[in-house]
Amino acid sequence: MLPPHRKLRIIVGGMVGQYPLGGVAWDYFHYLLGLHDLGHEVYYYEDTWCWPFDPALGYATNNPANTVAFIQDFFQHQAPHLANIWHYFFLHEKSFGMTRESFDEIAKTADVFLNVSGACLIPEHLNPKCLKVFMDTDPGYNQFVLSEKYAWSANVERWCQTVAAHDRHLTYAENIYGEDCVIPRMNLNWQPTRCVVRLPSWDTVRNTPIPANAPFTTVMTLGYFPGPLTYKGKTYAAKLPEFLKFADLPKRTKVPLALAVSAEKVPPDLIRDTAWQLLDSVKMTATTAGYNQFIADSAGEWSIAKNVYVDTNSGWFSCRTACYLAAGRPAVVQDTTWSRFVPSGKGIIAFRTMEEAVAGLDEVTANPAQHRAAAYEIAREYLAPDRVLPQMLDGIFAVPSK
Repeated sequence: MLPPHRKLRIIVGGMVGQYPLGGVAWDYFHYLLGLHDLGHEVYYYEDTWCWPFDPALGYATNNPANTVAFIQDFFQHQAPHLANIWHYFFLHEKSFGMTRESFDEIAKTADVFLNVSGACLIPEHLNPKCLKVFMDTDPGYNQFVLSEKYAWSANVERWCQTVAAHDRHLTYAENIYGEDCVIPRMNLNWQPTRCVVRLPSWDTVRNTPIPANAPFTTVMTLGYFPGPLTYKGKTYAAKLPEFLKFADLPKRTKVPLALAVSAEKVPPDLIRDTAWQLLDSVKMTATTAGYNQFIADSAGEWSIAKNVYVDTNSGWFSCRTACYLAAGRPAVVQDTTWSRFVPSGKGIIAFRTMEEAVAGLDEVTANPAQHRAAAYEIAREYLAPDRVLPQMLDGIFAVPSK
């Protein structure tokens, strides 16, 4: 267990630069800001060796200018006190933010490298005593790739070796040790954890009145995996199959519903025919401020999860939903067995069936003030950094080193 009040030097790895979008930024920077609030010395590091996506172009580019500006803007407006602690290592050769030399000096004395999503290469000059932590934020998918090493998965052998090179393995599959969870453990000591949300970052949104007739919203990608995600004869999928189960929801409820989806691989005729309000997800989330405003303009969230999270009974909980809750926006979201770990019923309601989805929306809209207050309380009690991160760090230091 981590000694009380010990201040750690922690490097948080992420992929904000690869996908410079508002929701993605919060997925990773909530860890950075939360650990800093708890008194730790934190640094952000990104080295995915990938071209970054440019929202203005709609595709990946070899020009990092937009990415660098996005990261700078985030810290300027959300955490100016941390404006000088990030290192974006573009294509493993050019540094932005901190110089490579400055970051290498930090890495030499780091206590923890928290590789959120496992997207980053392990820093070359990392302290040999530093605990390298792989955080699985995409449960089921990651373990199936580790198990099957699909031919369609790019550089799969190298990726598997990188996962094995970490000292600790965390997972958002909070139900991974449940009898009904089918995710293979791959002889790794998975430590279940949960996403975090820094509450002060959402105070402005929480205190913003909800517009009249505001819809329940969500942001999603209805894409596909690069190849068939098959394990023990069953093929798992991304979000589209789950969305199709609820495609007629707008016809079953009077609650206005809006989907912010990327234009790519979206069945627009289906969405129009089923009366969903259709929004451009890239336009809505191209900046952190835009993403925050999108949630501020929402009455709450309605959303499904990836099929692989649902059908494996993973227990995965959404980082996006955490933002809605911290903003005092209630959520009606598909159950992955997360309701065994975060209580459903007030502020957030789990559903598996169409009837449960309709009932959840009816309940939340019938008692909006009660559910708004309860949404924030769920965030405070189950998702805030002081509730999640000390336990996570204790678990990291409690496991004997290899």
